[in-house]
Amino acid sequence: MTRRVAIIGGGPAGLMAAEQLAVGQQDLRPGAANRLEIDVFDAMPSFGRKFLMAGKGGMNITHSEPRPAFVARYGARAPEIARLLDAFGPEALRDWMHGLGVQSFVGSSGRVFPTEMKAAPLLRAWLHRLRGQGVRFHVRQRWLGWTASGALRLATPDEEVTLAADAVILALGGGSWARLGSDGAWVPLLAGRGVEIAPLKPANCGFDVAWSAHFRERFAGQPVKPVVAALGERSQQGEFNITASGIEGGLIYALSAPLRDALARDGQAALRLDLAPGRSLERLTAELAQPRGRDSLANHLRRRVGIDGVKAGLLRELLPVETLNAPASLAAAIKALAVPVTAPRPLDEAISTAGGVSFAGLDEALMLKNLPGVFCAGEMLDWEAPTGGYLLTACFASGRVAGAGAAKWLGQQSTSL
Repeated sequence: MTRRVAIIGGGPAGLMAAEQLAVGQQDLRPGAANRLEIDVFDAMPSFGRKFLMAGKGGMNITHSEPRPAFVARYGARAPEIARLLDAFGPEALRDWMHGLGVQSFVGSSGRVFPTEMKAAPLLRAWLHRLRGQGVRFHVRQRWLGWTASGALRLATPDEEVTLAADAVILALGGGSWARLGSDGAWVPLLAGRGVEIAPLKPANCGFDVAWSAHFRERFAGQPVKPVVAALGERSQQGEFNITASGIEGGLIYALSAPLRDALARDGQAALRLDLAPGRSLERLTAELAQPRGRDSLANHLRRRVGIDGVKAGLLRELLPVETLNAPASLAAAIKALAVPVTAPRPLDEAISTAGGVSFAGLDEALMLKNLPGVFCAGEMLDWEAPTGGYLLTACFASGRVAGAGAAKWLGQQSTSL
């Protein structure tokens, strides 16, 4: 008996699900029962568009840190993601990549990259292998839900078509970077079928700050480094960029989840910046207390404590005049400058999204409990993680689990006939 599996979404999760199903096929004899036809559909003109975009600055595919620390990166969803990583973790991902002829290396930060630092060679080799395994690909076909009889509805450039599938794997991404295919259009389609979905929220995103026109015009686009940013008890050293609307960059993304949640909970939030991480408060206070003579405040900050440019601009932007002119107060502000944020940037600008299909509505194989035969994988699940390879690793792992789950479920259905 031939069974058809339709995979909606051609990113890492969908393609990994297809590979898991295809590899299982290789264990069957020619002409054996329960053969699978595996079709991958994507609304875009080509596959893996967000994957390719993420790799433009250097494809950070996973991370080499010890497993406990790695799993902790998933926050409240760590228990659920840990089960997925049991099936396909960072080491397995690197081995899989090597099997495609793409070698990897560990950077100084512990991040793992392909040797060529690009996503395109990996994606090309992967698609080539999948085609050789019998996976069929279909582009410019947008999923519209189901017909009354349970067939899939697909919009092509010319018409709407229907497709009967024995199992469906949805790997539709979150709601960020809609131009690359992840537009969240699947939310009402599943919600209408009774699927529990946590609202999509921006993750790894920038934030709005009410800059003055002078500061915005002078400093937008400039990096702020090195600094330590803190929110509550969480802190991290790094750098970020000033934008016309606020702040963005790696350091901001690392703290975006607690910052976003604080805004939602309290209606206000502020990052605390240590603008001089190499100097103690006592040393700063002593240096700033030295007589200025005829020096301006700008020259005094530059000569005494190495604060100039955008850092000095931040102090002038955010501090009252009396603080700027009081050495002890100014030193304290340099070590803990409050930057009030007003809102996260829009969902479509975020690197990734939080929220999505609730794990409570999925079984351990990622099948929807109230839609038997329908599996979910990737960023459309309700989880989030910082950048650094954690996002991609969980997407790959969830695709592997969903693909294995679909194969097992189809086998059980055949046995029960």
